Amino acid sequence: MTDEKESTFLVTHVESDSAVLKDVHDGQVHTLSSNPGLDVDDAVKATVAPDPPMEVTYQVIEVAERRSLSIEESPEPPTVHERELAAETPTGELARTERAGVGEVHVLTPPESATDEAVTDVIDDREGTLSRAARLGVNRVEIRSEPGVVAVRYLP
Repeated sequence: MTDEKESTFLVTHVESDSAVLKDVHDGQVHTLSSNPGLDVDDAVKATVAPDPPMEVTYQVIEVAERRSLSIEESPEPPTVHERELAAETPTGELARTERAGVGEVHVLTPPESATDEAVTDVIDDREGTLSRAARLGVNRVEIRSEPGVVAVRYLP
C-alpha cells in the first residue's frame, strides 16, 4: 500500500468502534474505522492507511509506540532558571529552553494580573499542549507559575 502514513499522532476522541487521531507534525486528522484499544490523550507512533474503496476513514496498520500523556498544574513555583529566563523575556513573550535530558521548558511572561488566565489558557488548549508533548517525545506537561511567570515544563 503506497498511501500508508507513518507519524506520531495524538488521540483526540475515542468510541468503542472508532477513534480520531491528529498528526502532531502536520495537523492532519484521521478518523479510524475501528479503535485498536486507544484512549484519549494517548500519543501513538503508528502507521495508518486509508480504508478502501472510499478512503475517507483509516485503519491502524502498526503501532510502534504508545504512551499516555497528562497535563498537571504544580503547586511548586518556577525554578530559579525559569525565573531568570522570564526576567530576560519581554512581557507577553515566550522563551524556550531545552531541559537536561529529554523535553523542553516554555516560559511565558504574562502581565502579573493575567498569570492565572495564562495558566488556564495552557490547560484549556489541551490538544495543542499535548500535541507539543507528543512531538517532543515526553509523557507529562507540568505547569508552574507565580505572578508574571508561567513555566510549561515538557517532561519525560
